[in-house]
Amino acid sequence: MFKRINPIDLITSIFYIWWLEMKNTIKDEGVLIFFIVVPLLYPLLYSWIYNNEVVRNVPVVVVDKSHTASSRQFITQFDASPDVRTAYFANSVAEAKQIVEAQKANGILYFPEDYERSLYRGEQAHVSIFCDMSLMLTYKAIYQTAMLTSLNLNKNIQKPKSFSFTQRDEELNTEPIHVEEHAIFNTTGGYGNAILPGVLILIIQQTLLLGIGLSAGTARENNRYQDLVPISKHYNGILKIVLGKSMCYFMIYCVITAYITLAVPRIYSFTSFVHPTDLIALMVPYLLAVIFFGMTLSCLVRYRENIILLVVFTSVPFLFLTGLSWPQSNISGIWQGFSWLIPSTFGVRGFLRISSMGASLPDIEPEYQALWIQTIVYFIITCLVYRYQIINARKHAIAHINGIQEKIRNERQKRLAES
Repeated sequence: MFKRINPIDLITSIFYIWWLEMKNTIKDEGVLIFFIVVPLLYPLLYSWIYNNEVVRNVPVVVVDKSHTASSRQFITQFDASPDVRTAYFANSVAEAKQIVEAQKANGILYFPEDYERSLYRGEQAHVSIFCDMSLMLTYKAIYQTAMLTSLNLNKNIQKPKSFSFTQRDEELNTEPIHVEEHAIFNTTGGYGNAILPGVLILIIQQTLLLGIGLSAGTARENNRYQDLVPISKHYNGILKIVLGKSMCYFMIYCVITAYITLAVPRIYSFTSFVHPTDLIALMVPYLLAVIFFGMTLSCLVRYRENIILLVVFTSVPFLFLTGLSWPQSNISGIWQGFSWLIPSTFGVRGFLRISSMGASLPDIEPEYQALWIQTIVYFIITCLVYRYQIINARKHAIAHINGIQEKIRNERQKRLAES
């Protein structure tokens, strides 16, 4: 497939193909949108959505049937939390449901009539929580705040009944194992620091696939692959076509990748322990793997709109296969094997470790090696795909020329016959 050529001719060929692809990219508004506008704006929008990290002051309706000091103490501590606030009081659960249905509150805190009586009798008291499940963040805030409040009050109720002589004895009886939580990586406990790094890397892949596929669809619609026939014939090979086109995409996305991985997290103050040398070492094979992966998929693109449908359909599955929003241990073996074919799988995992966990390049060696293997494999497949496309283009061009020549001969014979 590859023939020996002069190094100077090879370099000249590569830069010539690069110039042609760069010119076509600049002239195509759709490709420019996916290569520049979307990567610049979409990460900002997505980061802005998760900028709050956690929800605060979630409104809650309280239905207090007990009307006792114990229930009021629970409500006071519950309302003191920064995550929730006691926004309304209702006389019944039905009335509280109407407030929730009107979207004035996101949950209900219900105290039965026997709440304090059960506590004084040494029985188990019950506090019911009803939450609006349309937004999981509000449910989490209400439920966790109620649990922490109940645990804190329960500890104080147990102390007089522990028959302890000193304060230290009370602490040991009510809390024999002292547990303190300290977040190691996601210190804010928010969804932004947890999900954003992986989403940013996935945005790089998806926009690259969109741009490359859109360019390939445009080339087919305009029959531009026939333009590569004299180019490949003149420069005698497929290698420089693949290298020239990929160099165009790589140069554009070197700038885009630096913006997405370095500037966006800094703008929104997300946790980032990334080191520039480790980031460059990871992003080079990742970009190359995505570029050759996109050029391979371009053989499936018949029209410009096809790639948009393909990428939109695969965005969510690709995110799940990375193990970011769904535990990697719960992904079945078949889907694990399929995920190894996608560059974002190893790109997201590697970037998450060096950005959020402070890992170095040796710590992500499996992901690093997998990306280089994908780069080599998809490069070879891309060369085969482009060779197949050019051979078909040559056949169509020759058939088209033969048809024109045959038509000219027929017209000449017809004129000679008439004369």
